[in-house]
Amino acid sequence: MPLLLGCIADDFTGATDLANVLVRHGMRTVQYIGVPEMPTDLPEADAIVVALKSRTIPAEEAVLLAQAALNQLQAAGARQFFFKYGSTFDSTDEGNIGPVLEALLDALGSDFTVACPAAPENARTVYRGHLFVGRELLSDSGMRDHPLTPMRDANLVRVLARQMRGSVGLVAYDVVRRGAEAVRRRLDALRAEGHCCALLDALRDEHLMTLGAACSDLPLVTGGSGMALGLPENFRRRGLLSDSIDAVASLPHTDGQAAVLAGSCSKATRIQVASMRRTRPAYRVDPIRLGGDDVASEALSWARERLEEGPVLIYSSASPEEVAAVQARLGREQAGALTEQVLARIAQGLVDAGVRRLVVAGGETSGAVVSALGVRTLRIGPEIAPGVPWIITASSSVAHASSPLCLALKSGNFGAEDFFTHAFDLFDERE
Repeated sequence: MPLLLGCIADDFTGATDLANVLVRHGMRTVQYIGVPEMPTDLPEADAIVVALKSRTIPAEEAVLLAQAALNQLQAAGARQFFFKYGSTFDSTDEGNIGPVLEALLDALGSDFTVACPAAPENARTVYRGHLFVGRELLSDSGMRDHPLTPMRDANLVRVLARQMRGSVGLVAYDVVRRGAEAVRRRLDALRAEGHCCALLDALRDEHLMTLGAACSDLPLVTGGSGMALGLPENFRRRGLLSDSIDAVASLPHTDGQAAVLAGSCSKATRIQVASMRRTRPAYRVDPIRLGGDDVASEALSWARERLEEGPVLIYSSASPEEVAAVQARLGREQAGALTEQVLARIAQGLVDAGVRRLVVAGGETSGAVVSALGVRTLRIGPEIAPGVPWIITASSSVAHASSPLCLALKSGNFGAEDFFTHAFDLFDERE
């Protein structure tokens, strides 16, 4: 079977979220970490997801990475392309969503696409072009004070227009609820009016299925992982994808210890950290000390004494006020880079110490960790919570890995209060 869908994700947790959605809807999916060199003999896959770490780097660099990934996916013969970003539209006014979107359009020789970050399963909805997190506007949610991508405007038509050269239109809820044909007509009208992108409203998963059907002929579709819900069915209707959607993922038996690394400062992750601290050993990485002391060695020494007792938690998650204080002292970019470097070193040390089940919270942290571990390709395991599966390394340079390394790369905002402990409970149940 030919490769059907070629996907580019702007962070690692988002990539596994997207791969999880595709697997649940019957697409055999392989995930690559970083821009791959596609082998002559492609893996058996209906979809390939390329995970980039490009959400917060300079827009020019993000564009180059996305173009390189697109070149590889085109060489692999993908029939349609998907650009995946966060369900909270994580970006600054300069990008990187808009610049990458336009660069991909140019590379594909196309002049029009769509954008929809909605993920109703995780309480992200779009209405009249405004993004809601639960009952709050994005600009009133915890994302307002995100240390890297503070989101202070919930009107995504306005946000995206500031990032792009072309104009942005809206396919509003009253059109979406009338079905795929009504959406197609509205898209055609917006394209005829000269818009290069249409922002799509969506309140429920059924709306995302409608939108997916309406976008079956677009070379490029963009959005959160929810926007991919309806795409597999398009290929199925054309006879290109098996009618079976029984893509139950399994976990291999994995000997070794368990740990959590939490770098996200989102409200959800801070709650999850507080929950796990009540029952398991926890070590806080002090961001103020990152510039001088060997914090990684101290954390690893602490962890090695406790790993035999069960999962341990190592975290740098902090409140917005604490983050602001650290950034004022170290600088915004320096503070983020130092935290990622330390947590990545800790991850390497944990794996060397025998950890084979590792939960990582935060998109930037996850990117740093998988890069440090040399992970290259992954297959998708069972879902822990909406948008977060266990993933199993298919190839890596992990030292001394006599058994597969199982990872859960969690976006900072995802998961219930007991996510960390639930992840390991699920693993134990399946063994």
